[in-house]
Amino acid sequence: MGWLVEGLRIARGAAVTSFAHEPVMLSEVVELLAATPAGIYLDCTLGGAGHARAVLEKAPQLTLVGIDKDPDALYAAQEVLADFQDRIQLERGSFARAAEILETSTDAPLSAVLMDLGVSSPQLDRGERGFSYKVDGPLDMRMDPSSPLSAEAIVNAWPAAELARLFSEHGETRMAGRIARAIVDGRPLRTTTELADVVTSAIPAALRRSGGHPARRVFQALRVAVNDELVVLGPAVDSLVGRLAPAGRFVVLSYHSGEDRIVKDRFRWASTGGCTCPPQLPCVCGAAAKVKLMFRGARRPSQAEVQRNHRAKSARMRAVEGVVGEGSKW
Repeated sequence: MGWLVEGLRIARGAAVTSFAHEPVMLSEVVELLAATPAGIYLDCTLGGAGHARAVLEKAPQLTLVGIDKDPDALYAAQEVLADFQDRIQLERGSFARAAEILETSTDAPLSAVLMDLGVSSPQLDRGERGFSYKVDGPLDMRMDPSSPLSAEAIVNAWPAAELARLFSEHGETRMAGRIARAIVDGRPLRTTTELADVVTSAIPAALRRSGGHPARRVFQALRVAVNDELVVLGPAVDSLVGRLAPAGRFVVLSYHSGEDRIVKDRFRWASTGGCTCPPQLPCVCGAAAKVKLMFRGARRPSQAEVQRNHRAKSARMRAVEGVVGEGSKW
């Protein structure tokens, strides 16, 4: 293990951009992941490594493979994890490649997995990243700055019908068409504040008084499209569930209903093995469960945490535990 990122060693002490971020539901994540057998702890969305450091401190039996698209996050994480340099491997990339990275880097059992979906505080707070409707900056929204597609390209090139479909799928059902037409009429749009102003002006004043900032869901939808988040989430969950060791645990934190619905469906399928038998009857279709649900439904952050960190408000946690069965790699 070591400071490995895409085959290049990162020098300790290198300049690191501040990536301070309060980990959401930290104690709950640590409680679930630390009580796992010896093996690999895969953090699919490493960020500033707040979760990772806490898990490594509590679980000496685990070694970390940490993945993130954002080079700023990886450079910050190496400093946060400096005390664990012999127990970590850092890789730049999407969690869509997580199973591939594991396959080529280790034969150890996969004992713990964390996906903390959504955007980190540093990404939101830095105007130059273009994620926030509250901070002026270019319309970017790329978690991986080298990716070819930006929010500016979508906003200024997609036809109104495609924009409306995107916004409708991510929560702006009533106003999706109206917002899309306003964006097309306002082109070219180059900055986050320009887009936020256009979206706000497209929504009737009476509807602006509730539901938070009028542009919130539009920005969310654009971020999802730019980073291809929902397309890769389901297959990534499936591939890692199939590799999870018996008694290994897989925890996902999601922040909007689209993410949570995918995770819920994939975990439910894995916990039944895809059983098609009526729920009130014994299984006769031969399905074999890969995991068991750690708890029913989704857990939410405590009120105290939400008061301390308002960005935790929309978080939902789901978790499964690996079982011995036909679908298990181990």
